[in-house]
Amino acid sequence: MRKSFVFAIAIILVGLYSSIFIVYEGQRGIVLRFGKVMRDAENKPVVYQPGPHFKIPFIETVKTLDARIQTMDIKADRFLTSENKDLIVDSYLKWRINDFSRYYLATGNGEISQAELLLKRKFSDRLRSEIGRLDVRGIVTDSRGRLTTDVRDALNLGTSDADTADNEIASAAARVEKETKGKQPILNPNSMAALGIEVVDVRIKQINLPDEVSDAIYQRMRAEREAVARRHRSQGLEEAEKIRAAADKTATEIKAAAKSEALVLRGEGDAEATKLFADSFSKDPEFYAFIRSLRAYENSFKNDGNIMVLSPDNDFFRYMKEPTKQHNRAND
Repeated sequence: MRKSFVFAIAIILVGLYSSIFIVYEGQRGIVLRFGKVMRDAENKPVVYQPGPHFKIPFIETVKTLDARIQTMDIKADRFLTSENKDLIVDSYLKWRINDFSRYYLATGNGEISQAELLLKRKFSDRLRSEIGRLDVRGIVTDSRGRLTTDVRDALNLGTSDADTADNEIASAAARVEKETKGKQPILNPNSMAALGIEVVDVRIKQINLPDEVSDAIYQRMRAEREAVARRHRSQGLEEAEKIRAAADKTATEIKAAAKSEALVLRGEGDAEATKLFADSFSKDPEFYAFIRSLRAYENSFKNDGNIMVLSPDNDFFRYMKEPTKQHNRAND
């Protein structure tokens, strides 16, 4: 009896534990009964908010959906501008689920991979269309913010044109209408709202030119800079030659003026010296003659091996004779 009671309590606890499920913050829950979605009076899936809830054990299961903002990184792709110029655009977008029942029906049991596939294709088409309306200057300068805003609005509100991605979204929206028997609000089948998705933000991380275009531009820029450098270098050489020629001219003029002034001063000095010598020796010509003879003796006898053949009576030796003979000769 006691064992039966414990077993019954255990079954009750297991059943109670299995019947309670918790939807955590940042999530939403959808209950499946025998694999089919539980719906309300409008035939929409019942969405459970965060908190504890009850379900029938072993019969009902819970599918949780992420209610947080998702970030989807878009691989860099090549886009064509209105000028027929290629750009490599690297971008990303942020999105979240704003209608969980519609999202669950449109994406095939709430598969996030299916939602991102449709969203990525739609985003790529819209971004390509918006870039195709602008030139390169408009994309990389003031219209860059407007570009991302236009893409976000086109994703959320939809467009009037149709393409492959829009057709798939329209098919998903038609599936929702069929499941809910037309009790859902009518939305643009070309918008992400038809999938229960809201695009929160669109951002362009980087805009680059293709490698072949970048190489050509860099080569042209390098050639232009080299041409400017050569022009500046030639101008510098020309200015250097002008400065050097002017300096050489000035130096020649200064040297010529200095040489002329030196010659004038030397001439004046020689004249002054000659005058001084003339004045000095004119007072005693005999002494002047004596000094000149001594200098002649010095210059003649200072080197060894010099031979002079002169007559003893030559006037050159007059100051080497006895003073009496010099005196007598002077009297004669």
